[in-house]
Amino acid sequence: MAKSGGELIARVHGSPADIDAAAWDALLAAQAVPSPFMRHAYLAAMHESGSAAGAKGWTARFFTLWRGKTLLAACPLYLKDHSYGEYVFDWAWANAYQEHGLDYYPKALVAVPFTPVPGSRLLAGDAQSRALLVQALLAWCSEQKLSSLHLLFGADEDLAACTEAGLMLRHTVQFHWLNQGWSDFDAFLASLSHDKRKKIRQERRKVSDAGVSFRWARGSDIAAADWDFFYRCYARTYREHGNPPYLTPDFFRRMAGTMPESWLLFIAEREGRPIASSLIALSQDDAASGVPEAAYGRYWGALERVDCLHFEACYYQPLRWCIEHGVSRFEGGAQGEHKMARALMPVRTSSAHWLAHPAFADAVERFLEREGAGIDNYLGHLDERSPFRHEPP
Repeated sequence: MAKSGGELIARVHGSPADIDAAAWDALLAAQAVPSPFMRHAYLAAMHESGSAAGAKGWTARFFTLWRGKTLLAACPLYLKDHSYGEYVFDWAWANAYQEHGLDYYPKALVAVPFTPVPGSRLLAGDAQSRALLVQALLAWCSEQKLSSLHLLFGADEDLAACTEAGLMLRHTVQFHWLNQGWSDFDAFLASLSHDKRKKIRQERRKVSDAGVSFRWARGSDIAAADWDFFYRCYARTYREHGNPPYLTPDFFRRMAGTMPESWLLFIAEREGRPIASSLIALSQDDAASGVPEAAYGRYWGALERVDCLHFEACYYQPLRWCIEHGVSRFEGGAQGEHKMARALMPVRTSSAHWLAHPAFADAVERFLEREGAGIDNYLGHLDERSPFRHEPP
């Protein structure tokens, strides 16, 4: 393909290591929603640790667009032979293909593995480069005879480029907390309705009465022993639910070494010994304020059972930290209507989808229209259940 000012070249890479990290991160920094999960170090750690690699059904085919030696656009792309670790569920689509004797897998996925956090996925210097990147992706998927292309949890600019290229949008709901400038946690509680405020205080009291206290550490202050303890908790929680952990110990060792400033760890202790932990990701510190804009609830686990410990470790301690440090937003991850009781409010998130088979594309488009109307109704219903007081505290 060509573009005014010189030839535009598309390249496909079998590993993020094939792409210059500084060039990738510079492009990411210029995006509207540059989440830490799209950083080169994060994606490289997923690949190099074996957490998201070909042996586990995540075959890297990262895309870049170049003019000469200038990187114009880029995105992570994976060939998937399953739909695990995505959080936008298309199992029914795969089953329909199978029932008609067609192969749904492999499919192409533009996403961050195991990370349902909205943000920029199509890294581009301008709208034209972003549109050309989508065209290159579609052309490559057609050449490879893939069933479909899916871009998950994209930013508005990504979704606009995908819609322009004919992809179908799909919507779901997450729950995010927005800091309204509360002076402390008690002021935050005072903004809630009586029943929600009472419930939170009761839950926190159960943890306190059980003799549990918390400490936190960020970045390079997180000791190697704390990282090791966290992984014990994380792995145990997955195994208690009958699943092996997605992420390997090596992934977290790489995070401690290459992206320490992006992590905040809470450790629960009782009688002088650690019993649980939760790991929070942080956006890059704002240049003016010196604090991150957003925090993201990611992983948790416990070695001992204490009533309401999960709520304290995964919501109340992080929210208190966000208030004390002036963080504007806390994102609670995929799904979870129960989060509204902790003042995380519903937010629409979106993905974009292309299916090569015309008949299946038509069927999915009709399904998405019905599903979208249901999401609109669901959001309206949730808006009527605000946990906040209607009158000033």
